[in-house]
Amino acid sequence: MIDDGTALFTIGELARTTGLTVRTIRYWSDEGVLPPVTRSSGGYRLYDAESAARLELIRTLRELGLGLDDVRKVLAGETTVAEVAAAHVRALDAQIRSLKVTRAVLSSVARRGSTAEEMTLMNKLARLSAAERRRIMEEFVAEVFHGLDGVDPDINHRMRHVTVDLPDDPTPRQVDAWVELAELVQDPEFRARMRQMVEFNARDRGADTPPGASMWFFKRLVELAGRARAQGIAPDAPEAEPVLAELLGPDADRAAVLDRLEAGFHAQANRYRQLIALVNGREPDIEHAEEFAWVVAALRARTDG
Repeated sequence: MIDDGTALFTIGELARTTGLTVRTIRYWSDEGVLPPVTRSSGGYRLYDAESAARLELIRTLRELGLGLDDVRKVLAGETTVAEVAAAHVRALDAQIRSLKVTRAVLSSVARRGSTAEEMTLMNKLARLSAAERRRIMEEFVAEVFHGLDGVDPDINHRMRHVTVDLPDDPTPRQVDAWVELAELVQDPEFRARMRQMVEFNARDRGADTPPGASMWFFKRLVELAGRARAQGIAPDAPEAEPVLAELLGPDADRAAVLDRLEAGFHAQANRYRQLIALVNGREPDIEHAEEFAWVVAALRARTDG
């Protein structure tokens, strides 16, 4: 306090009182958030008790991460502390989400030993918004089903309403799965094979085929082939014939069924289903690859040549 009875403080005295540096106080004063009350005869900036209280508020707001523009608006009465705090919370939430994605990407890169190019792609795909992820999946499904009628309604509904719900706090495993899924559904060869699977389904359905019949067939296949494998029946053994007959019926076009199974249950289609589960934080269902492979092998043994 200067010795003229006016209870005014120099910057140095404010610094000693508050523990802030002279440089910081001078900077805030230069920026207009802590204007001096007056100046001494020697031109030094002077502040009063209200300035000291104002300085404490500025320090608190800055420690909470607010920029000088927001501090200036609060001090000028253009906004309230509560309004600024709420806006800052939203900004911090967005920053936290971004940091969590960054952490997951870096953890995945460290674990996989990714190249710079792979890391760039992974980071780009992981940061897509929910709407952008949905658009990628919708474009894939639209191309697969374009112009087709007669597809099993259950399969149609399942594929058109698939969700890819990468959380705000993804694990490295979820990031890996989403990156692989995004690359897969944008692969023209994979799209063509999934299209072929849907075309087979549309051709196989008659006018009176009930919805869900295709899904029932898959379950029946797993049951019968699983039982045959448990009994040690080889796909090319005579004992496999009754299994196929029970599954397909006496009049089935076995070559067409073989084509459909090979199109619909290749490794990529199974991987597609697994990846969706992983992105959504679920463990993939058992895919029964062995049962499908058994039926395919049994059909090949009876249709080749």
